[in-house]
Amino acid sequence: MNTADLGLPVDVPSTALFTDQYELTMLRAALKAGTAERRSVFEVFTRRLPNGRRYGVVAGTGRVLDAVENFRFDNGVLGFLRERDIVDEETLEWLADYRFGGDIWGYPEGEVYFPGSPIMRVEGTFAECVLLETVILSILNHDSAIAAAASRMASAAGDRPLIEMGARRTHELAAVAAARAAYVGGFATTSDLAAGFRYGIPTVGTSAHAFTLLHDRERDAFQAQVETLGRGTTLLVDTYDVAEAVRTAVEVAGPELGAVRIDSGDLLLVAHRVRQQLDELGATNTKIIVTSDLDEYAIASLAAAPVDAYGVGTQLVTGSGHPTSSMVYKLVARAESADPKAPLMPVAKKSSGGKTSIGGRKWAARRLDADGVAEAEVVGTGPVPAELADRQLLVQLVKGGEVVAREPLDIPRDRHIAARANLPLSATQLSRGEPVIPTEYVTGRSGS
Repeated sequence: MNTADLGLPVDVPSTALFTDQYELTMLRAALKAGTAERRSVFEVFTRRLPNGRRYGVVAGTGRVLDAVENFRFDNGVLGFLRERDIVDEETLEWLADYRFGGDIWGYPEGEVYFPGSPIMRVEGTFAECVLLETVILSILNHDSAIAAAASRMASAAGDRPLIEMGARRTHELAAVAAARAAYVGGFATTSDLAAGFRYGIPTVGTSAHAFTLLHDRERDAFQAQVETLGRGTTLLVDTYDVAEAVRTAVEVAGPELGAVRIDSGDLLLVAHRVRQQLDELGATNTKIIVTSDLDEYAIASLAAAPVDAYGVGTQLVTGSGHPTSSMVYKLVARAESADPKAPLMPVAKKSSGGKTSIGGRKWAARRLDADGVAEAEVVGTGPVPAELADRQLLVQLVKGGEVVAREPLDIPRDRHIAARANLPLSATQLSRGEPVIPTEYVTGRSGS
């Protein structure tokens, strides 16, 4: 079943108002000036990675494709624009028939990126492309930030699985997107049922402290859970005394107890004590899951602890301190006239303060060293050097307005694992540092 086609409550009828007003006022002015139909190229990129990050992770591409398909100005939306006098009747008539009919290229979801990488390239008329700026940036900036944090956590966790459990720490719809991005970045499961329903992500969950507190005795709570969910369930053992709870848990469930969860205290110390106690009680196969406001640094500090899985919430859904990827959407080339055959000319903003950009329609490739490890992100205009022809990163996502690259979520998840493994080993270091490979620019004829 393709859950993207279910029309679930987490969707909206139209994404057309997920935008800033100036996109529409620019459209209005361009229509009046006769420049709206000029062929244009916009690119999404970031000038820098968040402080200390070694690489970025592309996430949200699939959601962008959904948003482009649903970018429609229905009667309700048009009525709102008319009532607020945001645009004139001529512009409203144009919007009523809006369908993106251009092309979109981009790094495939799950791929890594670096400063200057043309993460997404949107081509079409100025009018149809400029309207997509805000919604594309909204999705990519959020999802890529979550995926980057998830990737760092997955690297720190090694082979131990990660559970996404941050729904209660963010907006209810952002939580669904965050769970999706976390899965791309390496998480194994989510507690958010909407994410499981919408995207097919495996879901998990058993009980909270409230369930234990509901009962007269901790034993009664454990007994009720085991009788309902089976001996393989996970029992929360830190409501009162951890040692006593572990003893009771094994007495109730037997050595077949699936797991215990620890949500407070010195996790390193407690995990060692619980492991020793479980083994002494014969529950040698019972796993230990730890939660309690973890981030990648806390996960790394538990590498030597007898922990089997981690549950992460707040730090994940807030990007572990970096909730945005600082991506921008800039016009890099446009035609001199509305003639579809008019050649493209590069354009670029020139300003002080580090906000300059490089004009021209760009390609990107990742150069490898003799051992097959990435050594540079090469971004250029004009012809692609022959030695990089088979290392190009951009793939076509939309052709003539039709999505051509929708894929199951497991594919970008696997792609990210492969892409991260192809980077230098220092990419997984949590210490602050520069991007793990440099970005090199090759300037040539911009092409059309």
